[in-house]
Amino acid sequence: MPTLWSPSSQLHGSASDSASSPRQKSAGSTQMALSPCSSTSLPCDDRDSQGTAEGDSPSVSTNEDSDFEDSSRCNGKKRAAKRPPRAAPVAKHRKKRSRIVPGGRGKKESVLLTSDLFDAVKAAKSDMQSLVDEWLENYKQDENAGFLELVNFFIRSCGCKSTVTPEMFKVMSNSEIIQHLTEQFNEDSGDYPLTASGPSWKKFQGSFCEFVKTLVYQCQYSLLYDGFPMDDLISLLIGLSDSQVRAFRHTSTLAAMKLMTSLVRVALQLSLHRDNNQRQYEAERNKGPEQRALERLESLLEKRKEFQENQEEIEGMMNAIFRGVFVHRYRDILPEIRAICIEELGCWMQSYSTSFLNDSYLKYIGWTLHDKHKDVRLKCLKALEGLYSNRELSTRMELFTSRFKDRMVSMVMDRECEVAVEAIRLLTLVLKNMEGVLTNADCEKIYSIVYISNRAMASSAGEFVYWKIFYPECEAKAVGGRERRRSPQAQRTFVYLLLAFFMESEHHNHAAYLVDSLWDCAGSHLKDWESLTSPLLQKDQNLGDMQERMLIEILVSSARQAAEGHPPVGRVTGKKGLTAKERKLQAYDKVKLAEHLIPLLPQLLAKFSADAENVAPLLQLLSYFDLGIYCTQRLEKHLELLLQQLQEVVVKHVEPEVLEAAAQGLYLLCKPEFTFFSRVDFARSQLVDLLTDRFQQELDDLMQSSFLDEDEVYSLTATLKRLSAFYNAHDLTRWEISEPCSRLLQKAVDTGEVPHQVILPALSLVYFSILWTLTHISESASQKQLMSLKKRMVAFCELCQSCLSDVDPEIQEQAFILLSDLLLIFSPQMIVGGRDFLKPLVFFPEATLQSELASFLMDHVFLQPGELGNGQSQEDHVQIELLHQRRRLLAGFCKLLLYGVLELDAASDVFKHYNKFYEDYGDIIKETLTRARQIDRCQCSRILLLSLKQLYTELMQEQGPQGLTELPAFIEMRDLARRFALSFGPQQLHNRDLVVMLHKEGIKFSLSELPPAGSSREPPNLAFLELLSEFSPRLFHQDKQLLLAYLEKCLQRVSKAPHQPWGPVTTYYHSLNPVENTAEASPQGPPHSKKRRVEGPCRLQEEEPVSQEESLQLNSSPPTPTLTSTAVKRRQSLRPVGKRQKGPRPELICSQQLSGTQRSKVSSAQHFQIQCDPSGSGLGKQLTRLSLMEEDEEEELGLLDGSYEEWQGGDKLLRSPYPSEHGLDLLDTTELNMEDF
Repeated sequence: MPTLWSPSSQLHGSASDSASSPRQKSAGSTQMALSPCSSTSLPCDDRDSQGTAEGDSPSVSTNEDSDFEDSSRCNGKKRAAKRPPRAAPVAKHRKKRSRIVPGGRGKKESVLLTSDLFDAVKAAKSDMQSLVDEWLENYKQDENAGFLELVNFFIRSCGCKSTVTPEMFKVMSNSEIIQHLTEQFNEDSGDYPLTASGPSWKKFQGSFCEFVKTLVYQCQYSLLYDGFPMDDLISLLIGLSDSQVRAFRHTSTLAAMKLMTSLVRVALQLSLHRDNNQRQYEAERNKGPEQRALERLESLLEKRKEFQENQEEIEGMMNAIFRGVFVHRYRDILPEIRAICIEELGCWMQSYSTSFLNDSYLKYIGWTLHDKHKDVRLKCLKALEGLYSNRELSTRMELFTSRFKDRMVSMVMDRECEVAVEAIRLLTLVLKNMEGVLTNADCEKIYSIVYISNRAMASSAGEFVYWKIFYPECEAKAVGGRERRRSPQAQRTFVYLLLAFFMESEHHNHAAYLVDSLWDCAGSHLKDWESLTSPLLQKDQNLGDMQERMLIEILVSSARQAAEGHPPVGRVTGKKGLTAKERKLQAYDKVKLAEHLIPLLPQLLAKFSADAENVAPLLQLLSYFDLGIYCTQRLEKHLELLLQQLQEVVVKHVEPEVLEAAAQGLYLLCKPEFTFFSRVDFARSQLVDLLTDRFQQELDDLMQSSFLDEDEVYSLTATLKRLSAFYNAHDLTRWEISEPCSRLLQKAVDTGEVPHQVILPALSLVYFSILWTLTHISESASQKQLMSLKKRMVAFCELCQSCLSDVDPEIQEQAFILLSDLLLIFSPQMIVGGRDFLKPLVFFPEATLQSELASFLMDHVFLQPGELGNGQSQEDHVQIELLHQRRRLLAGFCKLLLYGVLELDAASDVFKHYNKFYEDYGDIIKETLTRARQIDRCQCSRILLLSLKQLYTELMQEQGPQGLTELPAFIEMRDLARRFALSFGPQQLHNRDLVVMLHKEGIKFSLSELPPAGSSREPPNLAFLELLSEFSPRLFHQDKQLLLAYLEKCLQRVSKAPHQPWGPVTTYYHSLNPVENTAEASPQGPPHSKKRRVEGPCRLQEEEPVSQEESLQLNSSPPTPTLTSTAVKRRQSLRPVGKRQKGPRPELICSQQLSGTQRSKVSSAQHFQIQCDPSGSGLGKQLTRLSLMEEDEEEELGLLDGSYEEWQGGDKLLRSPYPSEHGLDLLDTTELNMEDF
């Protein structure tokens, strides 16, 4: 019969007998640092209310969008739910103590003990059980002081430096104590122990939870049923969980949920003891009258009554915590609090399913599956995984499954990959343990995920597919797991099911992704090479052409996965490398693969030699073999057969992928370290001799005749393609085929009689010959050799330059690619690394060649949508291929710029298309701009200005100088200027001279052409000032004043001033006016105090009509998407700052983000008056006073990080200048409406 532990056995331990307590040991080194008066103490929450700092009124707590719960709800329905009459804990042994504090222990000692307990838990240097035992000893000596010490421990864990004194504990209620602590919680930092950074604080949460768990465990036979400590502690935690301060709410909710979890485990143990007692009682009562012991029956009845009373006590505490904390905090505004509640609820259901696994509790998880924060959804899914992994528990969740199955299925396409992975794993458990729940439509939503780029999702989907499709059928073919893997019938079934799934998916070009998705769960099947190859060689398999092609793709993908050990291109595992065990398995797999496929590869090539789509992947298998097996296992006869098949494949096919695979395979076999190298080299020489003889004969016919029929042209083209593919992988210099190709290209340029099909491979062949000759150059090379090579290179560049003007676009693009690569190779970079002997080979292109390269780029890369050919009529994959080709051309040109081959000023032809073609080439142009700034900051700034000048001049020549600012093209130029301004980054002081220089050059350009004498018309280039105004936020206040004076001086040259100021001048004046800018910076000045900024990133102006220039500025701003939140409704400002302007929202009025280190220094009323023109009209006005609240430097940098990222369409949200966490707590409610879910 089980007996209860004696309370004395838990209260007396080794900790009480030791010379020094664990708290004394752990707190010694941190006593000074964490004392309440220390300046380096724990950073605490800045209080979500911050009434004194922000001027909040008490009405904030009742606001609909407040972070605090509605007071009417708190005082009404909510409070009633916290303390139900039946659920209140009832003391069993004695009534609750009155809160009388003896006078033997003062406030100072209490604070010291609280610090000791907190520091001991934080340090976690001693056993938590010993720490709790020591507290129990203190509690036995003085119950009120011991409880006060525990209360202050939780208060200190919240980050509050204030403590509960004995006097407060004596005369104040819990609500009054919490109100007092809330008023005293005035620390500036938003961090508290659960969220603070640092290695010690990261461990604090685990230690804190462990302390609560150990406290309940050590008290489960003593103080747990004493009404005073536990009931008051639960009451305090319930009150703190409803606090306005986020630190109180977060910490108390975590403590209450961990306390509840520990109570659930105690309740489970009590339930087991009670069931055991009932069985003993029934057994004793069923005995005969002579054998029945009445004293034992009475003892068992007494124990059962005690168990029942204890169970009621525990249930009362659990009900109080659940209804007082969980019911309200599971929908708290803070996602961390919601996640804690759901995570602990899942633990309760798994550990005590009898009481908690019912629809009354499951509904909370079901509702929270719709939560807007990923961490909460993740906790929901993990909680459900623990339930569905148990078949017995899953049978009790049929109603929940039918109600929320659609939501769980839809979560497989969640925007957060981590959530989607867990959703797929959950559905896999449902598939295993609940038959018939998931329909075919539900499963089909998961099937396509095996092809996505995220490997975690794809692998999870692959496991689902395996258990849904492969496992039932393969299991039916065998009895046990080991037999199933080795059963030939089961393997054949797996292969045919895999083929059927692959063909139905219609993703026939992505076999590597399918294999990688199934690799973790079905790797043994995919590495059964015999099962994968036997259907290809056996004649009675009746496989169609498509099935054979798909099976070859699967075979090659499986071989690649086994040999290389990493996912295909596009999938990243996050692992840095293979472990020793994985490398050993990889070497073993390569050996097994080679042993099986080396004898079969010639047979496969012979069978599929006529099909290029099958031959190319089969030849790739050589890359995954351990080719040394040809020597070690005496497989030379299979090597001979392979070489024969290789030669036949090369002679039969002209497809580039087949020829490249054959050349690469022969290259792998031609390594000198192999003993069979001479044999393979001889076979290679035979093949090249055959191709060379054929080429010489066909070339002579072409050179002697001015006309060739189609067959002759096709034959010569095929021979050149074969030679070009082999020249790429093998050194064919000794066959001297470069000179005939050069003569052929020269004839094509001179006469134009050579077919373009012949020119393309001939260009590649000459290019490869130059590169192979360069590899032979060493330090001992003579000057004659160097000059001969350079002469050949220059002659080839001239040929390619001539081909740039060819009528055939393929020849033009091929010539551009080869020319850009060759110029880059022979650039000044070739002598870097101690290769000065190559200096005579350095080549700089002439100005004509540079101009032709730039012109080609404009004609073939930056094409308007109407110039792309058929447009939407072309298939998607064709459009993608064309885009990749254009990106390749642009990348080649940009490399020439950055490596000094072309003049850096030529980059203006690229930069001026930055904004217009951002979607297609934005990453390439941005990287080029960044590298160019690293090369020469000043020149790069001039190039940016040159790009704007070129665009402006082109637009003015097309449209004329009148009305330019209203044209869509001019608005696009303003967007481009804004993007250029953002590219300077937050280093305002570092770029000060560059921005000033850019403004001065821009002013000169705008006034470079003056109107006719006596005319009042504005200069034709004056509208350029509007583009220049986009760079004004990057200026310092002093520089703005200087530029204003400079502009006025330049305007004096205008013969006649207008009666009204010119629009561009007005706009530029506004951009340089310090008061009208959002923020300004000074290179010097004392540090500012840190205050939160309530208003938005733009200052609100007095009510005044929006000028034409402001409307232009507004229209040219990028579209700002609606600010949305994943947890709350749209925020409203706490209070207005000055007078709000009627009309558009401030964030739409402001067209500039805050710049780098700009910091407002306007602390009092300041007046700025700018003289617009000599007559004093126009801009001469006095602006209204506007007081700015200074902003924290870190918040400014955070905003700048947002503004520094380039805007792209509507993907970027407008960012707030203050941290989102603080904003949420100040402005949002602590409860979410159920409609938000």
